[in-house]
Amino acid sequence: MEQRHLGRSGLRVSRLALGTMTWGGDTDADNAAAQLTAFVEAGGTLVDTADVYSDGESERLLGELLDDVVPRDNVVLATKAVARRHGGPFGGGASRGALLAALEGSLVRLDTDHVDLWHLHAWDDAVPLEETLCAVDAAVRSGKVRYAGISNYSGWQTATAATRQSCVAGAAPLVSTQVEYSLLERGVEREVVPAAEHHGIGILPWAPLGRGVLTGKYRTSTPPDSRGARTAFAPYVDHHRTERAARIVQALMTAADGLAKSPLAVALAWVRDRPGVVAPVVGARDAAQLRGSLSSEDLVLPTAIRAALDDVSKLDIGYPERRRV
Repeated sequence: MEQRHLGRSGLRVSRLALGTMTWGGDTDADNAAAQLTAFVEAGGTLVDTADVYSDGESERLLGELLDDVVPRDNVVLATKAVARRHGGPFGGGASRGALLAALEGSLVRLDTDHVDLWHLHAWDDAVPLEETLCAVDAAVRSGKVRYAGISNYSGWQTATAATRQSCVAGAAPLVSTQVEYSLLERGVEREVVPAAEHHGIGILPWAPLGRGVLTGKYRTSTPPDSRGARTAFAPYVDHHRTERAARIVQALMTAADGLAKSPLAVALAWVRDRPGVVAPVVGARDAAQLRGSLSSEDLVLPTAIRAALDDVSKLDIGYPERRRV
């Protein structure tokens, strides 16, 4: 698998990342081990989790698999903090105390002395940004975090945080941002993508398959074994079950048929090669489903097909975002 630099940093990661949101919950240890093995054997390196995924069980399971299944040194280990874990005073949020407590908990569950990439999972209006970023700097100086990033920040939040880090001597630069980005969700192109590119921040799209809608499996019905059939996940999937989405999915199916590839592979190849993108984050129910995502690695979309997909999913970008001076 091709390796790419993460933003302007020296860190190189695979251009597809393995997401583990369901590990320790819907995905059991055997399936997780099979996915991790298949991913690393394909040349994948970036593995993404968070302290709140499956109430911490995702990190715990991943920690058990590293070294037992694949060498820890073969993986770029990424996790997150900020989301609410419990009701205590340090159980969530972006305060110094909450962040450093979250990091210590992640290290215990992951059974490691450091994480390679630590993301702030969300912006916290209740905490001064200076306090949040000083905690990130402290984590990096301690050696417990090697690189830092953000997640779900708007354009102005991205630029504000990145500017602070670039203007403070010794501050840890932000090297990545995780945002929802796909053929169905291109809103980040208005301000987040330009901000990330300007500040040298690599983009890691989550939900690159439009929350599963871009696989085509929801075109006519809801498969009983899919996320969309579950009460907890149905609103998550239904967000992208719109008339616009139906037109995009139809165009995607046509493109996939012409290329003799799956819609999944075409959708991943489209977002993978967008400006500023380093690695889409893909999750899977099992190793077979993951191999479907890995099949996108050798696919380069022809110019005409990329243009057609761009057109059917185009975003209305008005003033002032459309002005590039």
